[in-house]
Amino acid sequence: MDIATIAGILAGSIVVAVAILIGGDAGTFLNLPSILIVVGGGFAATVIRFPLANVLSALVLGGRVAFTHKNTNPKEMINVIADLAMIVRRDGPLGLEKAEIENDFLKKGAQYVADGYDEQLIIEALERERDLNLQRLDEGQRIYKAIGDAAPAFGMIGTLVGLVQMLSTMDDPSTIGPAMAVALLTTLYGAVIANLIALPIADKLSAKMLIEEVSQTLAIDGVLQLRAGKNPNLIRELLVAYLPEKQRAQMLAAAPA
Repeated sequence: MDIATIAGILAGSIVVAVAILIGGDAGTFLNLPSILIVVGGGFAATVIRFPLANVLSALVLGGRVAFTHKNTNPKEMINVIADLAMIVRRDGPLGLEKAEIENDFLKKGAQYVADGYDEQLIIEALERERDLNLQRLDEGQRIYKAIGDAAPAFGMIGTLVGLVQMLSTMDDPSTIGPAMAVALLTTLYGAVIANLIALPIADKLSAKMLIEEVSQTLAIDGVLQLRAGKNPNLIRELLVAYLPEKQRAQMLAAAPA
């Protein structure tokens, strides 16, 4: 569970809600026509830009990454790979079948080694899976960014609709209030959806893509070292390149002799 995302959305929602309640009745900020214009129009514009199936899968992906995001620690992964190398040296590649590996991508690579797959086949299979995963994350962040762009735009469209309705019925004062509500609330809804939900999740997906690229590339490199049967300490020395410079010396110094 990603506490930061939940806390951020809750904090933003509470700030907006408190500002509304201090100023008056919350019911005045609920307007069905405004919701239809912003949500319906934003979704329609996004579906025009992307296939419907991709939009739906991206919405699920964004929610999963935003609310259940699990950090991948390269330092921990290097230690796991070094431990797997010890198993290979002691029990041979078949020993990897009994090893407990939490990371699914690394687990799949270790299984390839245990099954005795050719090096080139392992590279092609793992790189294909990594690239497809990154492609899904990239498309997901582009879809959420499209929603973040469309929501304020349709908020402005709703504002224009409300103003036109208001100006066309100036002779009837009873219609001015509802028309002005549509004009202003569509802008509010568009801004909230874009800046509190869509754009932050797009940034989450973009950050996740960078993290996954590093961690899965590290895993591929480590799996190839396992297949080659290299010394665990040598594997550590080769893989610390994936760590920030400050962590490299610390990790090598803490490694068992």
